[in-house]
Amino acid sequence: MLVLGIESSCDETALALCDEGGVLASVISSQADIHALFGGVVPELASREHARLIGPLFDSLLKKAQLGDDPWQRINRIAVTRGPGLLGCLLVGVAFAKALALAHGIPLIGVNHLQAHLLAADLENTLAYPALGVLISGGHTHLYRMDSPVDMTVLGRTIDDAAGEACDKFAKMAGLPYPGGALLDALGKRSQADPYLFPRPYTHNDNLDFSFSGLKTAGLIWLSNHPEALFPPGDVPARQRLDQASPELCLAAASFQLAIAETLSIKARRAMETFTPRCMVVAGGVAANSVVRAEFVRLAKEKALPLFIPRPALCGDNAAMVARAGMHMALAGRCHRLDLSAIPRGQAIPEDWIPCAAD
Repeated sequence: MLVLGIESSCDETALALCDEGGVLASVISSQADIHALFGGVVPELASREHARLIGPLFDSLLKKAQLGDDPWQRINRIAVTRGPGLLGCLLVGVAFAKALALAHGIPLIGVNHLQAHLLAADLENTLAYPALGVLISGGHTHLYRMDSPVDMTVLGRTIDDAAGEACDKFAKMAGLPYPGGALLDALGKRSQADPYLFPRPYTHNDNLDFSFSGLKTAGLIWLSNHPEALFPPGDVPARQRLDQASPELCLAAASFQLAIAETLSIKARRAMETFTPRCMVVAGGVAANSVVRAEFVRLAKEKALPLFIPRPALCGDNAAMVARAGMHMALAGRCHRLDLSAIPRGQAIPEDWIPCAAD
């Protein structure tokens, strides 16, 4: 089964073709440089860029895939991210997917963006179920019980700032440009973390939810007390002058990331008390962070659990994960009507799929 995946939930426009064997072809365009001028994603600009780029990127994907004179004879399903995300951005991808599905008579599948992130690990590995899913991204921090590729239950979620959002905001307060999470990771590698510098927020309880707003506040207080640690401004891109960072900022970067990683692992340990997972999946943009990856390697070793983390290129938003999630839904006999709605962040993704015979 060959599935076309379409991703436009935030500031990456991406399309991919995947089958049971893996990724046949993939294309992606990032808007990070545009939004860096504003210190974060501007939704209106992002949606306009998606509308400008999605057509040419689709043409590029078909050329890259080399499907022959009539690729629509080979494409079996069209899968698109329906949410959560920025509504205007989602609407561009959903409208494009609907147009292709209607024009070529191909079943349409709406994909939950968060669950697709977890299935990025399924692209290059064989997952064992039930699995513990740890989804860590810029806008979301979730724990899942994964009973199958299409049946996942949320065990815990962030009640305010997500882990990636906390990293980006701390980086911005420290004088680093957007997106700052990757720069924090680079700076943290230049120092040894102080495990007592920042708290492990919202862990003195018995639930599985997250709250990183207190950690962000602790970071702001520390920076206010250490103005000498701020990253100096300059005309040269920050990544090219990381050696200008103060030792104090490198220490704070390493310590802030350790606080996030250990908070995540504390809750993941707690989640394992609710059921017995056969493996652990860690995914999302923050799963590319070296401190987070190292912490979950330690946890998996401690629990003697297989650990699956997508390679860094598949941790961020991409269309291969959307196509993979769509393929699993198709194999389970699920698809959607053409009146499929886009679901913005903050709203639940409805299970409004309809039966659809697998090819």
